[in-house]
Amino acid sequence: MRFALPALFATATILPAAPSPDPYRPAWADLPAKRTIPFSGDAKALVRAIAALQPGDHLTIAAGTYQIDQFWDITVSGTSALPITISAAKDATVVLTRSDDRQNTVNLGQSKPVAFVCLRGLEITNGSHGLRMGAASDVWIDQCHIHHTGDVCLSANSHDTSRIFLTGNHLHHGAGHAEGMYLGANDGKFAMSESVIARNHVHDCFGDQGDGIELKQGSWGNLIAENHIHDTNYPCITVYGTAGRKPNVIERNLCYRSRNNVMQVQGEAIVRSNVLIGGENAGFASTDHQGKTRDLTVVHNTIVSTTHAFRGNSWNDRANLVLANNVLYSRDGNALFFPSGHKGATITGNVIVGSGPDAGSTRGRSLAEDLPGIAWDGSRHDASPAADAPFRKADPRFLGKTDFRGAARTQPIAGAIAGGSAPR
Repeated sequence: MRFALPALFATATILPAAPSPDPYRPAWADLPAKRTIPFSGDAKALVRAIAALQPGDHLTIAAGTYQIDQFWDITVSGTSALPITISAAKDATVVLTRSDDRQNTVNLGQSKPVAFVCLRGLEITNGSHGLRMGAASDVWIDQCHIHHTGDVCLSANSHDTSRIFLTGNHLHHGAGHAEGMYLGANDGKFAMSESVIARNHVHDCFGDQGDGIELKQGSWGNLIAENHIHDTNYPCITVYGTAGRKPNVIERNLCYRSRNNVMQVQGEAIVRSNVLIGGENAGFASTDHQGKTRDLTVVHNTIVSTTHAFRGNSWNDRANLVLANNVLYSRDGNALFFPSGHKGATITGNVIVGSGPDAGSTRGRSLAEDLPGIAWDGSRHDASPAADAPFRKADPRFLGKTDFRGAARTQPIAGAIAGGSAPR
């Protein structure tokens, strides 16, 4: 497959490695097919073949470009014991496209609910949204290449969705709103829950908005992990609040070069062991938006920005806010910036370079001395600290279990990576 996972991360200096692939795969991932159906034919025949699939079927599509100019909605469903898989045949490049952007290239579950379906190794291009999910649960989109669309590359914003796995995909060059992934809807009208967005490569999201991954208000219990996101107009990752439900977890992502904030999280989330570089507004920002900033834990991140490293717009007198054990380096702005104050917030164990209040933090030396593998513009993004970097004063109360690479944390070292690159 042209877009298997190693190729997606080829430009990353550090490759996050999960201790186990299980968190990123549905429970039914390895069930054998009851029937494998090779397909070769034209686009109309492909639409018919997919519509005829039954639980337990695996359709393998021959190489080719399939232009489908009608409204196309995949509505087949499998079961937890007999999922349906639709994939490219071995070593085949399968391109799904249409001739205009008046309709989405592929819809999934717009006409009726779908469940236990996997799309794997497909290239989807043109159209309005490349892939738009409707009423979907237990769906796996894996190793697909979605690009050069008239609007969003991948969306799930027209119905509630749950237990969606978006893994190892390559998304880039949307237009219009131009998000790589648009998940959930404004003001909690529709929400995504208990889903996994992991190991995707998302880039070149420039348009009216252009977030890399945007998870909307009311979406809850989701894991956003080990994604490589860069060159975006809006934040590389934007996450709103959960409206009081289970928090979202955002961990071990590599994000750089945003024309906005590199990462923006409203609240009700755990943000840990990410590497964030650049950002014309801030490296990390938290502010009220469709909900209040609260219940937010930001720990063991490495955040480097020419402007503000950390900006907490709504951090004064709010419930359960923690900023601990981060490396926060700013070239021209504040390492810590709280425009309205930070009364009641727990701020401890951080290492900082830049202006602003120390807030109990340790002063670093310089980016070149402490993080020699990082460039301010994100052109280099190895966040391994120098052997003598002053990162050993992290607060042990907030010590994470693993770092950006998936290695166990055994010492109170601040930042995304638990150890340096040279012997001590």
